[in-house]
Amino acid sequence: MNKAVNTLKIHETGIMAIIRVDTVAKGLDIAKSCLDGGVNIMEISYTNNNAGEVIERLKSEFKHDMVIGAGTVLDQTTARLAILSGSEFIISPSYDHNVQMISNLYQIPYAPGCTSYTEAVKALEGGASFIKAFPISSYYGPDLISTFKVPFPKMPILSSGGANLENLHRWVEVGTDCIGIGGLLSKGSCQEITNNAKQLRKILVETREKLKNN
Repeated sequence: MNKAVNTLKIHETGIMAIIRVDTVAKGLDIAKSCLDGGVNIMEISYTNNNAGEVIERLKSEFKHDMVIGAGTVLDQTTARLAILSGSEFIISPSYDHNVQMISNLYQIPYAPGCTSYTEAVKALEGGASFIKAFPISSYYGPDLISTFKVPFPKMPILSSGGANLENLHRWVEVGTDCIGIGGLLSKGSCQEITNNAKQLRKILVETREKLKNN
């Protein structure tokens, strides 16, 4: 049931902190700050060699209070190592069938980066829980989500890049299921990160509520 439960949590929170840290201590500080602000979904990027250690420590510290996953997962070996470290979802910058298979086997959500509609549909057919609009969401903005959703309104989309406090409402309005946020949730003081998390969640919740009532 982990796949279904965590997929739902990712959608419900709607904001995912994307972090790269040099030390476990920094990861703990950021995670606590995000959680205090209402963001309980966090991706730890495997661009850093200590990603597995960070994931393991965060899961030990926060247990079920946070959903911790691995990002920038390029191959099956990295995916399995991340899962053994406690990763509860896998995110990749591209689609890989073997990463999809290992995610399915361990019953955790997989979100591959897709730049074309054909890629996105193939990934969903293979069992992907979300389609990561990457890297094109950084260039085209929320209009890209509208383009993907028009012929396939039920396509679950995770954006990565381009969202901020000023335009977040637009990403929600076009149907983005979860919005990845980097700098606002990883840089600055702990209090600044918490305040940013609170503002991001407030905008998302209010926009979703407005859409539901229209």
